[in-house]
Amino acid sequence: MTEHFLAWWNVENLFSVENDGDRSDKLARVIGAELVGWTANILDKKLTQLTSVIKRLNSGKGPDILGLGEVENRKVLEQLIQKLAPLGRAYQVIHADTQDQRGIDIAFIYDSAKYKTLETEVFNHFILRRNATRDLVQVNFYTIPENRRLVIIGNHWPARLGGELASEPYRIIAAETLAYWHERIMQIHGKDQGVVVMGDFNDEPFSRSMVDYALSERSPARVKSARTKNPYLYNLMWEKMGQGEATHVFEGVSTVLDQILVNRPLLRSESALQLVAKSLEIIKYPEMLTKAGAPKRFGRPSSPNEFDVTGFSDHLPLAIVIKES
Repeated sequence: MTEHFLAWWNVENLFSVENDGDRSDKLARVIGAELVGWTANILDKKLTQLTSVIKRLNSGKGPDILGLGEVENRKVLEQLIQKLAPLGRAYQVIHADTQDQRGIDIAFIYDSAKYKTLETEVFNHFILRRNATRDLVQVNFYTIPENRRLVIIGNHWPARLGGELASEPYRIIAAETLAYWHERIMQIHGKDQGVVVMGDFNDEPFSRSMVDYALSERSPARVKSARTKNPYLYNLMWEKMGQGEATHVFEGVSTVLDQILVNRPLLRSESALQLVAKSLEIIKYPEMLTKAGAPKRFGRPSSPNEFDVTGFSDHLPLAIVIKES
């Protein structure tokens, strides 16, 4: 049996340096003031903080596949991989360069010794809100050597700027898109195709977008039922909510915005790829938390009240294990 350690982390504003010549003039105008003081030295410290956590995952072996949110470009991803070199992994990058107005995208790093991918099987879609904002990215990974397909969809849904209810329609659009993708994946690849959904949804497991539109369920029995015709996803975060855990804290309010969901085939004992029961964990090493228990932000020099080079991100990472027979 082979195990696959999958993780997700919104790494909060992993930008390239302040004067990156590859940044478009439009993007530089939008985020320029945010990046004052974001030097190569500060970026290196941010990457060091992130990799200090990533290297500890999977019992010190590092993740097999890591989904990342709020990454500006491939350049910073390559720098991240360089800092992970001591793990001895053959990490490669998948980066969807989208039209988000702040230039933050979804990306994956994966061990190319364990998986292969095809450029023609990477899909992304950005959600429109007058301006393009946030995205969904699908990657079809093939395990080595068994060549079994595992579909992973990374998500970063529109934020709650302007208020939760005022912005909700945009997350509902994202949720409908996700549900449609899931349904089409099953139609194209068959009823046994395993799908993992991960990301920062900017909504919680009980939100309308997740339950009514993404078809996210808290009951694995309902998802597994042979009588169920809808393409439901089992949301693993319900158990953590019941234990009072959170992945994000804003102005003292704890929320579960980061989530991992799996579909029916990954819950069935006869499947070649299966979720390992109770494997979901919210990664929260002591140094990642403030005294109040919130994720410890790294921030930026342009916002000195939030800037802390001993911090990491305003979100906590998640991880699950998939076993392959």
